[in-house]
Amino acid sequence: MHPMLTIAVRAARKAGHVIARGFSELDLVKVENKADNDFVTNIDKEAEKAIIGTILQSYPDHSFIGEEGGHQAGKNPDYCWVIDPLDGTTNFARGVPHFAVSIALRVKGKTEVAVVYDPIRDELFSAVRGSGAQLNGYRIRVQNKKELAGTLLATGFPFKAKHLFDAYMGTFSALFKAGGDVRRAGAAALDLAYVAAGRIDVFWELGLKPWDTAAGDLLVREAGGMVTDFTGGYGYFDSGNIVAANPKLLGVTLKEIQPFITPELKK
Repeated sequence: MHPMLTIAVRAARKAGHVIARGFSELDLVKVENKADNDFVTNIDKEAEKAIIGTILQSYPDHSFIGEEGGHQAGKNPDYCWVIDPLDGTTNFARGVPHFAVSIALRVKGKTEVAVVYDPIRDELFSAVRGSGAQLNGYRIRVQNKKELAGTLLATGFPFKAKHLFDAYMGTFSALFKAGGDVRRAGAAALDLAYVAAGRIDVFWELGLKPWDTAAGDLLVREAGGMVTDFTGGYGYFDSGNIVAANPKLLGVTLKEIQPFITPELKK
């Protein structure tokens, strides 16, 4: 196993242990509002501390970008770990067992290692650039569907950017009519991992953060899929507007949503 993937897996499992313990004692979990419709718990913070502490033991010079801790510059800025310690905090806090740890290592701006870990199902999705994607050690691939009819789609509503709701609903309407069915499960990292594993055919969402997508992005690409922004470009890491699917299906999806893309979404 790639040595940095080994550390990422170790960190994800430690964070997963923190999360699973917290989930079994939800009455003790402390929930705070960071902003409207944006929550954080003491478990998010403990899990992120566990991840960073584990990585620093092996790579004390590396940098970090975390949902809770922000940017932490290390002596070596070329190596940056992008962390979401608990993607799906709202699910977690409400007792919905669908959330994950997301860890990605970017080296000079390119994602080299990715781990998404679901501690409830004990499912560990992993990838190393150029070496494929795996689920619990077994190779995974995206679905090979070529048209939207009969597909299973996944998305997330723009609950943190409700001014974009009308534009988003245009894309939802088009894809719902063209596809088979839609899921909105509340954890973007798992949605992307599920695309990589062939469970979901297409995922699209807008306004995500780098820690939501960094690991899942590599998983999809290493599983044979493609990831772009809403215009087919590669600015999604900055804009947070993302579409993921196999190459043929991604092209079909982009064609369906283009009539509803406002100037604000052309990023």
